[in-house]
Amino acid sequence: MQWTLLQVALGGAAGSVARYLVTAGTARGFGTGFPLGTLAVNVAGSLAMGVLFVLLTREGRWSPLLMTGVLGGFTTFSAFSLDAFALWERGAWLAAAAYVVLSVVLSLAGLAGGIAMARGLA
Repeated sequence: MQWTLLQVALGGAAGSVARYLVTAGTARGFGTGFPLGTLAVNVAGSLAMGVLFVLLTREGRWSPLLMTGVLGGFTTFSAFSLDAFALWERGAWLAAAAYVVLSVVLSLAGLAGGIAMARGLA
C-alpha cells in the first residue's frame, strides 16, 4: 500500500508540473482569452488515458503511477469548471458553451482514439 501511495504522489507531482507547463506555454503563445491550455490538457490526457487503459489493464502494476498519479495530476475537472465559469461570468456565454461542448466531445474522442491506437499496437 505504501508503494502504491508513493506512485500516486510522485505521478501526481509530475502531472501537475506538466499541466502547468502546457497551460502557461499555451497562454504565452495564444493568449488568455480562451482556456485553450486546459482544453489541450484534457484532450491529451484523455487520449493518454485511452492508451494506458488498454496497455495496463492486463497488468495493473503501473496504473497507480501513470493513470491515477500522472494523468490525475495532468488533467483536472476543477480547472475546466473554473475556466467555463470565468467565461460565463465575463459574459462570453457562447465561448463558455463552446468550451464545455468541445471539452467533453474532444476528450471523449481522445479517449476513444487512445483506446483504438493502443488496441492496434497490442
